[in-house]
Amino acid sequence: MLQGSNLTCVRGDRRLFKNINFSLREGELMQVHGPNGSGKTSLLRILCGLTMPAVGEVCWHGDAIRSLGGDYYGVITYIGHLSGTKDDLTVIENLRISSALAGIEISESKAREALEYMGLGGRETLPVKVLSQGQRRRVALARLLVCKTVLWILDEPLAALDVSAVKIIQVMLEQHLAQGGMIVMTTHQEIAISAKTIQQLQLA
Repeated sequence: MLQGSNLTCVRGDRRLFKNINFSLREGELMQVHGPNGSGKTSLLRILCGLTMPAVGEVCWHGDAIRSLGGDYYGVITYIGHLSGTKDDLTVIENLRISSALAGIEISESKAREALEYMGLGGRETLPVKVLSQGQRRRVALARLLVCKTVLWILDEPLAALDVSAVKIIQVMLEQHLAQGGMIVMTTHQEIAISAKTIQQLQLA
């Protein structure tokens, strides 16, 4: 369903990676590994269509994503290594607005339910600027509970999370895969995820 062919990424005068090939199908997880500066975030941005590869093509159901436009963006949820929350908005406003920007309108009750699940119950009306980094990360990841997308592309989703939050995310990821979803993710933290197939992609 998602295929990368001969992907090469160049930044300035430096080649980050070359000849990356993979194929990912329903229920499968691909973990991307590599040292800092190896191009993990750049690869994820290429898979999202936010950056063009210097060489190669990313295809969805056999069609190049650059030709699909909004049809492709409607099937992916991308959460970058920065939480992307707005300090002056409340927790619930952040979730509802970020979801709306992704084309998903959610009710206040649905947002509260997701935030409760993420361990943020009672903090819904607080401005995000008073939260810890781990709590901000939980706000960003709450989008996964309300999105209806097939492909999740996650850059360091476990960053700043405590043990209890990591367990919550593990369950969410496993449920998504069990329901036929697909995940591409980077992480420096160890996490055991059950999936039909787990691919390991190593960048130098």
